[in-house]
Amino acid sequence: MSSEWLSLLLFAAAVAIYATLAGRHRLWFSLLLLLSALFVILNATELASNYFTGEGINDAVLYTLTNSLQGAGIGKYLLPAGGLMVALIALFCGLAWILRGRRRTRYSGRFSLLALLLALASINTSPAWQQVSSLIRSQIRHGESDFASHYRVPAKTLPASAPNLVWIYVESLERTYLDNHHFPDLAPELNRTRADALDFSATRQLPGTEYTIAGMVASQCGIPLFAPFDGNASSSMSTFYPRNVCLGDILKANGYENYFMQGANLSFAGKDLFLRSHGFDHLYGLNELQSRVDEPDYRNDWGWYDDTVLDEVWQQYVALSQAGKRFSLFTLTVDTHHPDGFISRSCQRNRYAFDGKENRSLAAVACSQEHVAQLIERIKASPWFKNTVIVVSSDHLAMNNTAFKYLNQHPRNNLFYVIRGDRPQAALSDAPRSTLDNGATVLDMLGGDRAMGLGRSSLAETSLSAVFPDIKAKILSWKPDIIGLWNLPKRISDYQVDTQKGTFSFSGATYKLPLLLRVTPHQVEPKFDVYIVERLKLQLARFAPDDKFVWVDSCYKMGNVWQPALMTDVGLCIASGDLNSIPTLRKLPFGSSQGRVDFSQLPAGDDATRARNVARLNVPDSDFHYPSDSLIFSLPGLPEGVKSVSGLSFAENWGRWSDANLAPAVTLRWDAPLPAAFTLTLTAKALGDNVGKPVAVRVGDSEQLISLDREAKSVTLRFANPQGADSVVIVPPAPVSSTLGTVEGAPTRKLGVGLVRVHIQPQAD
Repeated sequence: MSSEWLSLLLFAAAVAIYATLAGRHRLWFSLLLLLSALFVILNATELASNYFTGEGINDAVLYTLTNSLQGAGIGKYLLPAGGLMVALIALFCGLAWILRGRRRTRYSGRFSLLALLLALASINTSPAWQQVSSLIRSQIRHGESDFASHYRVPAKTLPASAPNLVWIYVESLERTYLDNHHFPDLAPELNRTRADALDFSATRQLPGTEYTIAGMVASQCGIPLFAPFDGNASSSMSTFYPRNVCLGDILKANGYENYFMQGANLSFAGKDLFLRSHGFDHLYGLNELQSRVDEPDYRNDWGWYDDTVLDEVWQQYVALSQAGKRFSLFTLTVDTHHPDGFISRSCQRNRYAFDGKENRSLAAVACSQEHVAQLIERIKASPWFKNTVIVVSSDHLAMNNTAFKYLNQHPRNNLFYVIRGDRPQAALSDAPRSTLDNGATVLDMLGGDRAMGLGRSSLAETSLSAVFPDIKAKILSWKPDIIGLWNLPKRISDYQVDTQKGTFSFSGATYKLPLLLRVTPHQVEPKFDVYIVERLKLQLARFAPDDKFVWVDSCYKMGNVWQPALMTDVGLCIASGDLNSIPTLRKLPFGSSQGRVDFSQLPAGDDATRARNVARLNVPDSDFHYPSDSLIFSLPGLPEGVKSVSGLSFAENWGRWSDANLAPAVTLRWDAPLPAAFTLTLTAKALGDNVGKPVAVRVGDSEQLISLDREAKSVTLRFANPQGADSVVIVPPAPVSSTLGTVEGAPTRKLGVGLVRVHIQPQAD
């Protein structure tokens, strides 16, 4: 019996025994309901993670959730996510009803204890618990490490005759797809390009290399991507693996101009930070290609289609070659992204049937490989091919797409082959290797070193995948060493903060703001305010009594907790201390400034102060009422005396947009009737078709029209209010669908006017 079925059986037994034999008891009921909730959440997390990765909860899940999702094509996942949430709520309510409402017998401690033990056993045997436990164990060093004896730093030298480099990462296009026996006639064009290539057929996928940015790091630096465990998102760092010498660093040191092009947003998962940290000065993604593409509206959920991007790559290749540049040109496709890919309109192969049914994921593969092959053939036919090395690789194995069950029926390896214009060579190598070896192999081909990080050239050395029988276990045993390559500081004293650039620096490290530091005697652990992870104030509320902290964030967030005078201040403040006392708090000046953190003079604290601090930190910012005679829309919460607002989207650093998807008009409602006569000063702007058109502002039966510009301006109106109306209604004239200010792939908003501030001033009758 699999652990999954055993876990379900134990859980069902626990529920049945308690519901029928245990009887009534509030404590036992609460404990069993808590364990039931944990069981449900763990398995739901495993189910959702498996939907993306096909491998349950792994480092890919942790890294992506604690990183920037800006640019992620999440639109296809909203419906499954909504369905899962509804199912979870229904399941939890059903369990509570069964446990509480089905008891007919007298209370039995024996059966209650048995049910509790079975519930604990069900959690312990669940695959989700085992996966999470494995991830936690992998953070802990066990005994002496031999990492240093296998980690190698490459020399930064290449011969003057080293050719140019074109590296094509094909999203999720693993080698399995190219097996004509498994998937007949799926990729004939790309397979033909392998006829003149050095082809490496046994390229394994190791932990920490299973998703796009991790695959890029593995192939260019020779190390897995293991970010610090507790939400240390790389997009909030100033550098990416600063201790590593990667392929881009070596190329730049030898006069190469390094280019990277993709259709999606560069900020997603910190790709832009990684590339800029390691030698790439020319990056083009969704936003950067906007002015270059012929059809700005031709795009998918992630960004530009592959035919658009690869055509831009070809044009860049021609321009650089004609200029006589020494260059590398990396690109990443997206059309084969799970769950079912995208079909660009220019491809000839846009359908594929497998097992008697049309399969969209396989059709996307057939389409995308056609564009990749076309780019390769164009380069090979060009006069510059003899000075070019072309690398074609998958970024990682395919995740859970509509062809996933067919892929899992066969041995799976990543795609990696090299076409050498400088030295044509066709050969097939089936020696065991991994994506960690890709960069070292290319470096060797360019005339450089034969090892990089944990990677080894497959032309000259033995891969660590062949050295260690269980290479996956070995990689996980090195995880603490690899995390150490982030070079996180262990203490803080003097610091420099730049509010204009949004950075905070100390002990040789620089982080993006906002930032929370957990300071212990042995380390300084950064916490970041990134998508999905809890807000910084909630993370701070969970700090231990002995933990010290440094928190740099918007002043109003700290004002809500410690200083009411700052509750309307949208500037930046710094707080330091512990939760047992009132911390030191000061406002930061605009621009660059320096300071020092000193925990040696902390005031004596007590449990009551700590309890108050934790309670205030746990209050959502939106629940606070700030002292002001104006509505300040860049702040969460409402001013004292204002009851509610509706028809507005989320707060941004300048204010809030009206959103017609929420309501056709913006309604601002006060606790009491507005004055009988008053002036209303509205600071606002308009978007798109709303610019210059009449915007209705209503108080009771009175209506006035104003005109707004693209930039915010202030308009003052006089109103009489004999009816004692308590609301101001603002009606955008022409709401427009827009993704402005949202994550790529998120539902569009219908934006009209942007509200910055509203002020009511009573007037004499």
